[in-house]
Amino acid sequence: MSRSLVTPIVVLMLAGVVGRASAAAPLAQAPLAQAALQTQTSPGVASVDDYRIGPQDTLEINVFQLTDLSRTVQVDSGGRILLPLLGQVQASGRTSSELSEDLARKLEKTYVNNPQVTVVVKDAQGQRITVDGAVTQPGVYALTGPTTLMQAVALAHGPDVRTANLHRVVVFRAVGQQHTTLAYDLASIRNGKAPDPLIYGKDVIVVDTSGTRSVLRDLGSAVPVLSVLRWGW
Repeated sequence: MSRSLVTPIVVLMLAGVVGRASAAAPLAQAPLAQAALQTQTSPGVASVDDYRIGPQDTLEINVFQLTDLSRTVQVDSGGRILLPLLGQVQASGRTSSELSEDLARKLEKTYVNNPQVTVVVKDAQGQRITVDGAVTQPGVYALTGPTTLMQAVALAHGPDVRTANLHRVVVFRAVGQQHTTLAYDLASIRNGKAPDPLIYGKDVIVVDTSGTRSVLRDLGSAVPVLSVLRWGW
């Protein structure tokens, strides 16, 4: 996907974040640019268990010693799965562990003694992320499973070696009505000095450029969208 096509997509998404900043607690007290430069206080280590199931994901559900209940299912567009004895169950928005525990509780109510349930995400085709800024091939990419920040940037064929500022990589994320901005030092992650955070569907990842052409400069100003358009990549 060309830079000229991706940039307007990111502009519109960032404009939405800026426009609704007053409703988001982490951004209500400071301009977006300042918030973007703050590092995440508790980034945690990336884990498959942190991945949240989304629509169109394919799940492998195993119930120990009950092969009739074990099967591979796809999450529908409404975020639900259909299972024997249980009918429709909400899966979207939950981790594998959370869904496993919920299914076990529901099966126990149907007189299955001490059910042991495991849920594995086999395919996460319903998840999309946008990777832009100083990367080799900016674009919209599908997540095919739990994906870390390093892996997400690799989907865009890595940082642009001529212009990328690896110390400023920002993830814009919307969870319901809440909008957050998380900043990471990709160089530290590469060197094993910082944990590699998990990326979620609909995240927008922007690798900043070095020098005066910083794509994150003054995003909290009165003309953030015009600034991004004017700089170009």
